[in-house]
Amino acid sequence: MVRARPQFAPDMLRAVFGLELPEGRAAKLGSENHTNIRPTELLCDATVMLEDPTGGYVHGIIVESQLRYDGHKALSWPAYLASLRLRHKCPVTLLVICPNQSTARACEAPIRMGHPGWVLKPLTFYPGMLPPITDVEAARKVPELAALSAPHYADGPDGEAVLDAAAVALGFGMDPAYRMYYDVMRAQLSDAARELMEKTVDLKNYEWQSKWAKTHIAEGEAKAILLVLEGRGVEVPNDVRERVTGCTDTEQLERWVRRAGVVDKAEDLLD
Repeated sequence: MVRARPQFAPDMLRAVFGLELPEGRAAKLGSENHTNIRPTELLCDATVMLEDPTGGYVHGIIVESQLRYDGHKALSWPAYLASLRLRHKCPVTLLVICPNQSTARACEAPIRMGHPGWVLKPLTFYPGMLPPITDVEAARKVPELAALSAPHYADGPDGEAVLDAAAVALGFGMDPAYRMYYDVMRAQLSDAARELMEKTVDLKNYEWQSKWAKTHIAEGEAKAILLVLEGRGVEVPNDVRERVTGCTDTEQLERWVRRAGVVDKAEDLLD
């Protein structure tokens, strides 16, 4: 999720931990390699950097995803922070995302460096830390939190409300990673909650009614087409780019998305 939308990392730190991070700063992915002098590579899961208007870095966030506690991995965390701080000369924070409370509790154990007062206590997150998000507008502000929180409460008294809020937030957020968020959430639901979810929103036959929504879906599809072509090293002439970005027919755009992965020339996409 952080790779799909880097802004999610500072959003979570503010919403869950109350951190006062610089506001109005662009969030972008940085290098995951935090090796300095030693030949051993130190690779974290994701690095997010907050930029000021001049392009300088004002805060760095190391994001680690831990399905289970790994004591050997935890030994690297102080090195990640020190390396990132040295490289960019700015404050840094460690955020560890866990699937459950027991893993989070293990990962948040203080890491004592030996020097007096030098103790790293990781900030750990697991979905149960969030309250049930039943308000659609609240879910729309940070759709990722709604997707992470919903499975935890889906079988409780607020189940229908949290699933509805998450479904609407993921749909109308117009994020290109919308399907991924939905899949992450759906995979963690019980059978009963999944059935309730399918009644709440049918992704195959869901129709976006507003002109605003249709426009933003088209923009997301067009962006995906160009990213696939460019990622494969296929040169995209201006006339092809203009035709793709100017198309508002979502069915046509979906066909082009599929073809973008196989064509050798951008012009062949439009045949």
